[in-house]
Amino acid sequence: MRWLHLVTAVAVAASTVLCPPDNGTTAQLQRLARELVAAGAPGVIVRVDDGHGRPVEITEQADWTKRDHRLDADDEFRMGSNTKTVMATLVLQLVAAHKLALTDPVEKWLPGKVPDGNAITLRMLLNHTSGLFDYTNDPAMLPSILGKDPHPWTSEELLAIGVANPPLFPPGAKWSYSNTNYVAIGALLERVTGKSLVDLVRDRIVRPLGLRNTYLPDDSRWFGPHVRGYEPDAAHMPPEVPEEVRDLAGPEHDGHVDVSGISPRWGGAAGAIVSNAEDWSRFYEALLGGKLLPAAQLAQMRDTVPVPGQPGNPGYGLGIDTRTTSCGTFWGHDGGLPGYLSTNFTDSAGHRTGSVLMSTELFSEFDAEPTLAAASKTLVNAAVCAMFDKPVSANPS
Repeated sequence: MRWLHLVTAVAVAASTVLCPPDNGTTAQLQRLARELVAAGAPGVIVRVDDGHGRPVEITEQADWTKRDHRLDADDEFRMGSNTKTVMATLVLQLVAAHKLALTDPVEKWLPGKVPDGNAITLRMLLNHTSGLFDYTNDPAMLPSILGKDPHPWTSEELLAIGVANPPLFPPGAKWSYSNTNYVAIGALLERVTGKSLVDLVRDRIVRPLGLRNTYLPDDSRWFGPHVRGYEPDAAHMPPEVPEEVRDLAGPEHDGHVDVSGISPRWGGAAGAIVSNAEDWSRFYEALLGGKLLPAAQLAQMRDTVPVPGQPGNPGYGLGIDTRTTSCGTFWGHDGGLPGYLSTNFTDSAGHRTGSVLMSTELFSEFDAEPTLAAASKTLVNAAVCAMFDKPVSANPS
């Protein structure tokens, strides 16, 4: 699904630094966050932990958003495709318990549900080499993505939409990111365990780690204070956005639509999870630190395939990707839903973590706002360098 965001005027930003800076790095991050809002982002939360016990938390928001909510670094956030890291963790826990194998064909667990299911393995689903069409690109999903249809989608319903379309290539032949892979994983997890994904996330991830703001929602309701997500209203959409995706559901003001009431159920096991920056840091610390998976399964998760056509020699493992920059090699994932764009990252051991959470999902595919896109990239790159306790660089190539 493609989205972007347009702001026609620069708003004055309100800012908060929750951990006072002890060097120029925090001040630099705050400046870049302020520049991001000046470039058009409604708001942003930045959290960086360089492993020295003093995480930096910064919030910046445009003044026009304060009538709805004042940002707090602990606010809940729709994490989108970061959900995939959680789902892959659940699968690998079952692999460690000898209830699943990465070489299992999908047909073994979802008989008759996936064409060519005997040739598609669990590993192919998890690392996006199955060739399955991405269900979010099917026109049938558009009403739910726009918030016009709050249908309580199940994993099997979403899977059925994906596999109704022709595959992109034979299983294992190439790499192509597809959300259908992970709704198949969701359906498989529910069938193998006899439990709902909501319960699996709660019982296997949230409660063992003591996460307070993380859950897989049943509907559009939030459990606590949360970031308000925004997209431009129809009148302020740039021309690159197709007509059919210009009208999102939600209250309108200041040229924007508040889309925080849109149910994420359409994202399912591929993208529905809610969390916040601190919880996600704790999740990464536990995951990369070996507290959620045995060493063998963690190694399987970090066994990557190349991602073509991207800078930084990225690789995609099982629900997690990696990229090498001049500041260091990091692991993590991005996520996006209307109104919510998240980038989360960690070092190889989970000792250092970072998050950049923007309250709009813009420019992801359309590249219609180069100034905003550049400001976002600069802030994320700077946060990665800060995580590694390196001088903040605008472009750590």
